[in-house]
Amino acid sequence: MSQQTANSRFINNSARCTHFYPNGRRCRLTATNANPNFCPAHAPLPGNQPDAAEIASTLTVNLDDFTSAAQINDFLSRLLLLLAQDKISTRRAAVLAYITNQLLRTLPAIAKEENSEGTTIIFDMPGPDRDRQAPDQNPMQPTASPSHATVPA
Repeated sequence: MSQQTANSRFINNSARCTHFYPNGRRCRLTATNANPNFCPAHAPLPGNQPDAAEIASTLTVNLDDFTSAAQINDFLSRLLLLLAQDKISTRRAAVLAYITNQLLRTLPAIAKEENSEGTTIIFDMPGPDRDRQAPDQNPMQPTASPSHATVPA
């Protein structure tokens, strides 16, 4: 009797899902383009999702605060790499990119606040000279005498 061996070409196919069942057998479905390691049935399982803490540490390593354009650029570069490696969802990447854009737009305002001098308010400004004749008034016309002046109510 001859023993039958499984087709090794089928078993070691790299396009197959990498999920293993509890009995040790590997899933026979092919992986998708969205997740190159798992088929659509096994991709959403919690054990097959990338670790959120690992992603956060990858994005924020050596970034203390986002107060310079260079740090924001570094963060966006890391975000792009995680998205290209399919370790982060497109939706989450879009939200993080939007927040980063908002941070980038506030940098000029922060720099303006830091470099601005205090506002000077002058309280002893001279008032208008009311005794001087108005420039549009003709000097040849007589002015109203105080007896004809109207008194505001």
